[in-house]
Amino acid sequence: MIQNKIITVFFILIVLSFFSCNNKVEEENPMIEKKISLEEKIGEMILVGFRGTEANENSEIYNLIKNHHVGGVVLYNWDVPSKDSIQRNVSSKEQIIKLNQQLQNISPNRLIISIDEEGGLISRLKEKNGFQSHLSHLEIGNLNNPDSTRLWAKEMASELKELGINMNFAPVVDLNINPDCPVIGKIKRSFSAEPEIVINNSKIFMEEHKKKNILCVPKHFPGHGSANMDSHKSFTDVTDTWTEKELKPYEELIKDNYCDIIMTAHVYNEKLDTFPSTLSKKIIDTYLKGKLNFNGVIISDDMQMGAINKYYGFEESIERAIHAGVDIILLSNNSFQVDYDPEIAIKTINHIKSMIKENKINEARIDESYNRIIAMKKKM
Repeated sequence: MIQNKIITVFFILIVLSFFSCNNKVEEENPMIEKKISLEEKIGEMILVGFRGTEANENSEIYNLIKNHHVGGVVLYNWDVPSKDSIQRNVSSKEQIIKLNQQLQNISPNRLIISIDEEGGLISRLKEKNGFQSHLSHLEIGNLNNPDSTRLWAKEMASELKELGINMNFAPVVDLNINPDCPVIGKIKRSFSAEPEIVINNSKIFMEEHKKKNILCVPKHFPGHGSANMDSHKSFTDVTDTWTEKELKPYEELIKDNYCDIIMTAHVYNEKLDTFPSTLSKKIIDTYLKGKLNFNGVIISDDMQMGAINKYYGFEESIERAIHAGVDIILLSNNSFQVDYDPEIAIKTINHIKSMIKENKINEARIDESYNRIIAMKKKM
C-alpha cells in the first residue's frame, strides 16, 4: 500500500517535471510558439487610416485590428473625402492619448500608430487643438543651426511620445530642386537643395525621435523634389528633372545606420523604369537595395493617391508593389481622389491571399516582409 503511494507520487513528480522543463524550453526558445497564420502575416503588411476618435468594440478599426490583424494605423485631423464633415482622429490631447491607448490594447502585438508630423503646413496636431506649433523643414533648413534643429526635433518627439504615437512619416529628405514643386518646395517641406544640409538636419531630427523610441520614415524615395506635378493628384514624371544627386541623403542615412524604414514615392522616371518607383522592382532592387544596400522595411506612399489610383487598377497596383519589394502597404483612406472605403484593408488582405492561392505571389515573399516588420517593431 505504502509502496503504491510512493510510486504514484513519484510518477506525478516526473510528469510535473516534464511540463516544467517543456515550458522552460518554450520560454528560452521563442521559435517554439504557436504557428503564425498567413492572415496574421498579411495583416502586419497593412497600415490603414480610419474614421473616429475612439476605438471601442463597435468601431471599424477595432474589427480590423482584432479580427484581421492589421499591423498599423495612420492618424489624421481632417477628413478629406467628406471635407471635414465627418470626424477623423484628432480633437484634443486627452482624446488622442485615450484613442492610442485603446488602439494598443486591441492588438496582441505592438501596433504602429503613425502620423505625418513634419512641422509647418504638414502637421496633424494643430495649435488650435492644444498641440505645439513647429517650424517647417524649410525654415529649419534656412537656419541650419544644429542647436535649433535639435530643440525643434526634441519638442516634436516629446509630444509624440506623450500622445502614444510611435512612428512619424518624416523627415522629408527630398532636395528642394524645384522650389515651385507643388507638393514639396512650394509648401516648405524640404530642408534645402543642398544634400549636406538635408542630411545633417535629418540626422538630428531622427536622433531625437530615436531617443523616444519613435521610428522616423525618411521620404520620398528616390526623390520628389524636382517634380513639376503633385503625385497626390496625377501622374508625376521626373524623367527630365531627376538626378542621382537626389539619392545622396538616402545613401548617407543608410550608411550611418539611421534608417529602419523608408517610404517610396509614386514618381515616374523613364530613365530608371517604365513604372512609378513604388511599383518598380527595378528601382527598388537596383537603387535602394542594391546601390544603397538598404535591408530594412519599405513602405509605400498612400496607394490611393492619383499617381497610382488613376493609372493602375487596385489589384494590379497591390501586386506590383509587393513584387517590387514593398513591405507595408499604406492606405490612408483619406484622399480627394477616391471615396472613403471602410473595407479597403479587408479587400487588400483578401486580394493578397488570392494572389498566393493563384501562385502570383508565394508565401515566402510574405514571410520576408513579416520578418522585417516584426524586427523593426522591436525598436519601437
